[in-house]
Amino acid sequence: MTEQAPKRAAAFAIPGDATQKTGGYIYEYELLQALRRNGRAVKHIELGAGFPNPSSDETAAAIAAMAALPPDMPLIIDGLVFGSIDTAGLRTIKVPIVAMIHHPLGLETGLAPAQSQFLLQREADNLELADAVLVPSPHTARILMQQFDVPEQKVTIAPPGFRPADPIHKPLSPPLILSVGLLAERKGHDVLVAALGQIGDLDWQAQIVGKTHDPAVERALLRQVEELGLGDRVTLTGLLADDQVIERYRQATLFALATRYEGYGIVLGEAMLHGLPIVTCQTGAVPDTVAPGAGILVPVDDIDAFASALRSVLTDEAARQTMARLSTEAGRKLDSWDETEKTVGEVLERVAHRTRVAP
Repeated sequence: MTEQAPKRAAAFAIPGDATQKTGGYIYEYELLQALRRNGRAVKHIELGAGFPNPSSDETAAAIAAMAALPPDMPLIIDGLVFGSIDTAGLRTIKVPIVAMIHHPLGLETGLAPAQSQFLLQREADNLELADAVLVPSPHTARILMQQFDVPEQKVTIAPPGFRPADPIHKPLSPPLILSVGLLAERKGHDVLVAALGQIGDLDWQAQIVGKTHDPAVERALLRQVEELGLGDRVTLTGLLADDQVIERYRQATLFALATRYEGYGIVLGEAMLHGLPIVTCQTGAVPDTVAPGAGILVPVDDIDAFASALRSVLTDEAARQTMARLSTEAGRKLDSWDETEKTVGEVLERVAHRTRVAP
């Protein structure tokens, strides 16, 4: 029996606390663990937490750490770093570079036009230096190929992995409308709250689970909840432990996220893992992520349409059961992290020989 060649060691550069509970960080931390679990030695390079708006010291330290790697060690660079780091500094890194792009930084909701344009140009320049690019969805792949002229052969789609489907349901009464996502403008929680204000005649409760990314967004949401008289029905839970989040999914009747954009939307996969009907928006990678029939997708920022969809799911039991069945079926088919690791591992092996010469 022929022995299998050992997997080539690699490095993974991630800014700040890699265990943060946001979609991008969850993806990267789980991938890091899966790579190691499947026999690949991976050096975790912990970069400064300031990215994508790093200080000059954070930039210098990041470039120095990545440039010090052995020249035959493939390096995965997190998108917050890759899309914002100094291009001249990136050119000094000799190792094969794999960019991990969840979604382009310059397309983030709420950026000033000048900042958006700067980041779009910086990311375009840096993408020319990548030997390979990892993305979580076909949508992000299309953006990079169409708007950034990244060659198709450079791009690999590696969808996130998930735990096994969860069959436990403990729905609360009144029905729980669950939303999970950072308190950030892009997540559209203001649209959800406004929509909830239109269905006050129905029996329900709602929880928005997620840490505060933008304190101004949190303050505005709390004010909006009070102004609409929903203080006893809508709860902003803040950041919860993993087991507490799972318990909320098990208790929910439906999942609602009025997002303005998603590069994938791991929480939508989690909702299907728990067999929940979904109300969300027709944007970004959402149509690729939510299984047909498992959710109602409405236009971004359309409060009336979002409220109508919530009302429909809450009041039409037959339709809700059909959506739940289709969501459950889709949840059972989601990839595991080991499958994601296999895809990423193939990319690392492919680029390993592409040692670059520093200027």
